[in-house]
Amino acid sequence: MSDAFTKNPLSPTRERVGVRGGAEEPSPGLRPPSPACGPERPSARRPEKGEGILLPPDVAVPLERSWTEAEAFEYCRALTKSHYENFPVGSFLVPRSHQPAVHSLYAFMRTADDFSDEDRRPGDDQERLAYLNTWDQMLADCEPACRQAGRTEPRHPIFIALRATMDRYQLPAQWLRDLLTAFKMDCTVRRYATYEDVRTYCRYSANPVGRLILTLFGYRSEELYRLSDSICTGLQLANHWQDVAIDLQKDRIYLPLEDLTRFGVTVEALQNRVSTPAFEQLLAFEVQRTRELFKQGEPLPGRVQGRLRLELAMTWKGGVCILDKIERANYDVFNRRPVVTKWDWFRLGLQALSKFNG
Repeated sequence: MSDAFTKNPLSPTRERVGVRGGAEEPSPGLRPPSPACGPERPSARRPEKGEGILLPPDVAVPLERSWTEAEAFEYCRALTKSHYENFPVGSFLVPRSHQPAVHSLYAFMRTADDFSDEDRRPGDDQERLAYLNTWDQMLADCEPACRQAGRTEPRHPIFIALRATMDRYQLPAQWLRDLLTAFKMDCTVRRYATYEDVRTYCRYSANPVGRLILTLFGYRSEELYRLSDSICTGLQLANHWQDVAIDLQKDRIYLPLEDLTRFGVTVEALQNRVSTPAFEQLLAFEVQRTRELFKQGEPLPGRVQGRLRLELAMTWKGGVCILDKIERANYDVFNRRPVVTKWDWFRLGLQALSKFNG
């Protein structure tokens, strides 16, 4: 899955309140079942001596000791810093008071993303799904209904911190579960028949993160959530279009098959990684409708206050910058991947400051 949360504060990872739960309803065939608070699975418990657990060894190690809440947040902070990438999880634009919550969300998402994508081996999808199912059940143990049913308290530091964050900010578990749905789709879905199918993936992979971030900062407006969804879906699509070649290495194609047919591009031609006139027309079409999503979400930064306004403005500009670079490369994303450089971020930051302080 494209790592939106690590690259922007909205997506990163993927932009629902309160409490009404979740994204728009997806195509039935694409949505894995959501687990309820049912019987406890062995993988969700702290293992007894000699007992196995359905997690990679390095992720299961923290279950061998107990953690205070403060220690759990420090664990998430250290994990976040060790994965510090090219945009803002630890950004100076995130107020210090909010950073522990952001770190706990990032640790949850980053670890789940690694389950679905890190060090892939042929035929290991079921193993990866087992890890994600364990993560799903550990999330369920954080929900109030499960606690009232007397379920096991979270033992893993990520979930100790995450539950505190969910309680403090009243974050719906469904948004986090939607992200897990996207990670599971990464293990099972290699092609998307229609544009709406790709949008469904984005509703799970990107939109929840923007909604989580808005809610962390005290914004619970359905109108703002919809604006956020447009930006986050746009960010995810921009990431797909810049990563066509990378995704082909993983046997994933996010370009809708109906659009390949429309523009006369075959899967075999894509796998040759050659930018043909037909491919350029196809990607130009996808870039243009992604621009429309950014246009729909453009009012969002002006509707929030403080540092979040600047962060969201830079995020919006960063997504549009990727589309601009794809266009300037004449849609050839095979020979050189378009990226937003540090200089670009500096320039975009100055533009955002000028817009809101001018």
